Amino acid sequence: MPVTYSTKPCRSGSSGRWLLACLALPLLLLQVATLSAESIEMSPFYDTAKHGWFWYEDPPLEIDPKLDTPEVPVKKEPRTIPSLATYSFDEIWDMHPDDFQKLLTELQKKAVQYPIEQNILEYLTIQDIARRKALAYTHAASYVTQKYTDIFRMNQVYPLTEPGVAARVQLQQEEIAATIRSGKTDHALIFFTAPNCSFCTRQQQILAYFEEKFGWPIKTVDLSRNVDAAARFNITVTPTLLLVQRGKPTYMPVATGVISLSELERKLYQAIRSLRGETTGDTFMLYDFQKGSSLDPSAILDTGKPPWPQTPR
Repeated sequence: MPVTYSTKPCRSGSSGRWLLACLALPLLLLQVATLSAESIEMSPFYDTAKHGWFWYEDPPLEIDPKLDTPEVPVKKEPRTIPSLATYSFDEIWDMHPDDFQKLLTELQKKAVQYPIEQNILEYLTIQDIARRKALAYTHAASYVTQKYTDIFRMNQVYPLTEPGVAARVQLQQEEIAATIRSGKTDHALIFFTAPNCSFCTRQQQILAYFEEKFGWPIKTVDLSRNVDAAARFNITVTPTLLLVQRGKPTYMPVATGVISLSELERKLYQAIRSLRGETTGDTFMLYDFQKGSSLDPSAILDTGKPPWPQTPR
């Protein structure tokens, strides 16, 4: 910063006080200029005047020390190729299923990668052992189910022979029909339709056979004219069949879309039993004649003592 000096002659005849002031004025100006220059050099204000709230500076770059470190290549260990030559038949036969499956998979990959006679022979051999092991389990399972037939009574309620299947179907149909006939006194079906719904027309024809067979009251509701009913029962698709109980707010969907007469009877049977509280979620498809059998999920809890030896606790 330039400093300007000025001099002014003193008036003659003035007092000594004026003389001293005139002589000290240049010295005072020199000291002020010196102090101003030192303060400018010591304070960074003039050099950093633009720094602050209105200026942004990128932070200094940080050098990642990992970038300067050269990567050491990872040495891959050679793949171990298994061979049946290290196993006996007894060891393979008694091998844990997880270990057996792993060995079988590795031998298969080896045979595919190197399809030579030895590799293919090993893979086909372990495949044959797997087949024989599965066959042994099938024989043993058949033996156990026949020996403990009082526990595993599948054929009793779900036979597979033609006469048994006919008897099972007859029992199911009789139970379904009896439940539907008894349910018409305190239940009703609501049939939700919509204009120009060809599926509804087809379902209406099936419902005509149902009404003739069981004499059930069926109320048809056109959703275009009764929007409140659709909102109340959350009906968005037609045709929809809904089962309601007289005098109770409970209801249950029976079917959405076109279903056959036999399917309608089965679903209605299950819905009636559910609304009555005769079934729960885990017994929803269980028939009465199947209760207590191997098809009854909770029946095993009522058998008491398990058939295997118990270890004292």
